[in-house]
Amino acid sequence: MQWGIRKKLIILLLVATVLPFGTSIAVTYYQTTQALNDRFVSTNHDLIQKGEEDLAAYFDEVADMGTVLYRYTPFMNVMRGGVSADFNNNQEEVRRLLAYLFNTRPEIEQMHLYIDKEKDSYTNFHSSISGRGKYENIFSHPYYAQLKKNSTFSIIEPPHKIYPYNHLSDIPDSEKKKVLSFHNIIRDVPSDKFLGFLSIDINLSKISSLSNRLYTKGVEDLYIMDDQGNIVYSSNEKQIGNKNKEKWFHHVKSSDKSSKSLEWQDKKFSGEIVYERFSAPYKNWYIVKRIPYDVLYQSARETALMNIFIGIITLIIVLLATLFVSLKLTAPIKVLSNNMKKVENGELEADFDSLGNDEIGMLGRNFKSMITKINQLIDREYKLEIENKSSQLRVLQSQINPHFLYNALQSIGTLALKSNAASVYSLLTSLSNIMRYSMNMKEDVVPLNLELRHVKSYLVLQKQRFEDKFEYELQVEKEVEQVLVPKMILQPIVENSFKHGFDQQIEEAAVTIKAHAMDEEKIKLSVSDNGRGIDTQQLKDLRGALFEESPSEEERSEAIGLKNIYDRLQIYYSNQAKMSVESGDAGGFTVTIEIPRVMPKEVKQS
Repeated sequence: MQWGIRKKLIILLLVATVLPFGTSIAVTYYQTTQALNDRFVSTNHDLIQKGEEDLAAYFDEVADMGTVLYRYTPFMNVMRGGVSADFNNNQEEVRRLLAYLFNTRPEIEQMHLYIDKEKDSYTNFHSSISGRGKYENIFSHPYYAQLKKNSTFSIIEPPHKIYPYNHLSDIPDSEKKKVLSFHNIIRDVPSDKFLGFLSIDINLSKISSLSNRLYTKGVEDLYIMDDQGNIVYSSNEKQIGNKNKEKWFHHVKSSDKSSKSLEWQDKKFSGEIVYERFSAPYKNWYIVKRIPYDVLYQSARETALMNIFIGIITLIIVLLATLFVSLKLTAPIKVLSNNMKKVENGELEADFDSLGNDEIGMLGRNFKSMITKINQLIDREYKLEIENKSSQLRVLQSQINPHFLYNALQSIGTLALKSNAASVYSLLTSLSNIMRYSMNMKEDVVPLNLELRHVKSYLVLQKQRFEDKFEYELQVEKEVEQVLVPKMILQPIVENSFKHGFDQQIEEAAVTIKAHAMDEEKIKLSVSDNGRGIDTQQLKDLRGALFEESPSEEERSEAIGLKNIYDRLQIYYSNQAKMSVESGDAGGFTVTIEIPRVMPKEVKQS
């Protein structure tokens, strides 16, 4: 790349300005982001740690609602003896307790009580207490079965759509919201005998209220997951109740227990993930907050943008100063360069008086002196020599006037006919066609049938030369005759057969020319002879001379005709043409050309 002095000056001064200033901005931005990251992680971890404590305390409060039952002796007597013992009073005790518990928290949606003594079941949905129902297959409920087998007092069922226990509650579709269920087992104390179950379904309003304090809506994400990876709460409501199968959560679970954050970047999220594990009894529960880098580094970006703005103003000032200096310095050079281009185009004169008194001014004076001397030399010698050459050329042209040659050949042909020498007339006609075709400089692209007619005239003359020792054949499809091809691409190939393929002892020489369509876009031309051919090494050298960019002088001289045809084809067809050369072990030589049917418009000539 050739860079001018002006560009070099501009780039040099810009680099001298941008490099230190840009480095300063980058270092400042890096240090600021690191400090912000550490501060944000620490602050947000403290925040979600406090949130974890509040949520755990709330879960404990809901779970401990079942312990109220143990302090109410009449109800415990019902649990031990069953409802039927004193049906009216006992059922009233059940209803009174369910109503009392339901009204202790506004977020309670439904309660279910199961008394194992007589397998009785009651529900309270929105203060509507159901009648007595039998729940024979109570352990078909997975969480009741789990409670019975384990020694735990309470199990939390992940968020789910509220459902009627034992088909006792009438829940409209419009009120089937997501709830979190606390399933408690009731045992007799101190015998630890199984008495029944108490389930409490709460909506997520309180959990949402506690969680909303921990993150910024629309900017940050918050997740609460249980020990099974079920999402108990999420800033994205659609994810609540589903399992968290994201890769980042897998990394959170497998991280060291002492760690409290990790950096994460994928197609969905790029930023910092701060997390905290719940304490017992909610072991392996997680509260996770995701903070995008856009939020985390907002203040750092604002500072960096301010610095960049100041830098841009500085760069503009430097650029203007550089342009001013470079214009003053390079203006004389530009004047000198423009004058050199004029001389290159043949205008041997300088249109400036002086370029100053420095080194550039001295160069300008030397340039003007050189122009003067060149003009003197042209006037003295070159003009005279050019005039002599022009005179010689005009004389030569008059001697080989094509019309004179055509007329002369026509006169000789007429004389041959008068002398009953028809074969001589035919040969003169072929020679005349060859000369007319070759000397016509107005056309360099012709229909294929004209190129074939020219080759045929050449073959007629060769037929006369070799008589019965030479035969030729043209196999041409009608549909390709009008396809435009470059002029003189077949005759030099045929001529090569006589130069190199046939020796003086030839017995039956033959040349076959074929032209046919390969498909709707390409045609194939081939010239084959039955001559002596060439050996493997010669064929390799020939291909090297044809297709290599820089063949040796020896290779180029051996294949100059074919090389000329190949190069012209590449020019005319924009490197879409193909040529191949083949020689058989028993002799013979074939040149094959594949060209597009349609020649690019930019190379067509009339």
